[in-house]
Amino acid sequence: MKPMSPKQRLIAALERKPTDHLPATTHHLMTYYMEKYLPGKTQDEFFATFGLDPICWVQAHRPDTAQGAYYEPGHQPGFLEAPRIMSDQWRFEHEDVPGREYATVRHRIVTPRKTLTLELQSNEYTAWVSERLVKEKSDIDLIAEFAPQPLCDPGPINRLADQYGDTTLIRGNINCFELYGQPGCWQDACVLYGVEEMILATYDDPQWVHAFLGILRDRKVRFADSMKGARYDVIEHGGGDASSTVISPKVFDEFVAPYDREVVAHARAAGQRVVYHTCGGMMPILERLVSLGTHALETFTPPAMGGDMDLAEAKRRIGDKVCFIGGFDQNRFFTTATPEETRAEVRRCFREAGGGGGLILSPSDHFFEAKPELLHAFADEARRCTY
Repeated sequence: MKPMSPKQRLIAALERKPTDHLPATTHHLMTYYMEKYLPGKTQDEFFATFGLDPICWVQAHRPDTAQGAYYEPGHQPGFLEAPRIMSDQWRFEHEDVPGREYATVRHRIVTPRKTLTLELQSNEYTAWVSERLVKEKSDIDLIAEFAPQPLCDPGPINRLADQYGDTTLIRGNINCFELYGQPGCWQDACVLYGVEEMILATYDDPQWVHAFLGILRDRKVRFADSMKGARYDVIEHGGGDASSTVISPKVFDEFVAPYDREVVAHARAAGQRVVYHTCGGMMPILERLVSLGTHALETFTPPAMGGDMDLAEAKRRIGDKVCFIGGFDQNRFFTTATPEETRAEVRRCFREAGGGGGLILSPSDHFFEAKPELLHAFADEARRCTY
């Protein structure tokens, strides 16, 4: 087969077509990893160093000025952040909290009726929510009434698409809730209220859960509509709290699928390819995930990493319907394995799920440690897996 550029190779796989060789890439590159292993290097240099198919993540939001929204003054977007949108009725205040075990920032959202609070903590690896934003059920009414609607800003996205050309896949995601959130409707609600609390609420107060999810869905639908003209190659939706290792298929059917399916439909109508991200169990809900209408699914997490993926079985059941992204156990094969073992694992993934195309080999989500020789083996063996 004629050699492909990295972008051509990745897009062909997203469209379930054979490629010149197995595409191999990664998900987000964590700051901790880059500073430890490639200090002073850029993410572009990471992909060049190891010979992986490059991906550039970009989030570009703009305020709806007709609704009185504007950018938060002085905010510099951090890792995976978009510019924050606020208004006179939805104002952000932030302060460092001293004396905690981990670096802690307390965020306030000031509205005309109440001030909402959220605490985030972080260490050298990552950040997490230590105090949820939604503490009373009536708090969701404040989101519906006062939170400004972020819109997609195609300009920065399209400039990157021009800059990279055929060398790099341009990737983004459906809008997350401001300060700390994730793309999926159920996933965003779990971040804001707590996953255990959300699961219990599906039994104790399902009407409230539907109202909450509807508010988040409407915001994401409007954002998806605004993505028309943005030259993303693929955008992400979903989240691990919708996996079968977290919730039952029944909860997925009632509280995840109807909301995320609608967002996906609007994103596709805006001309976007969509991947649904489910880091965790997938096997009991494979066909349900396909029914959401996305072009691809990820992360196909293997059992050794807390998932349940059987790649060969998944390929048999849904391989003719969606592209697979992921499937690789980075915890072992990027850290403690020999190069020969890493190569053998690449070959196994290709043998079980690569037939006919539609597989992008990738770690099952983030990694923080990876021996350079194993990354080289991962990428080199993928190039040897030809169609």
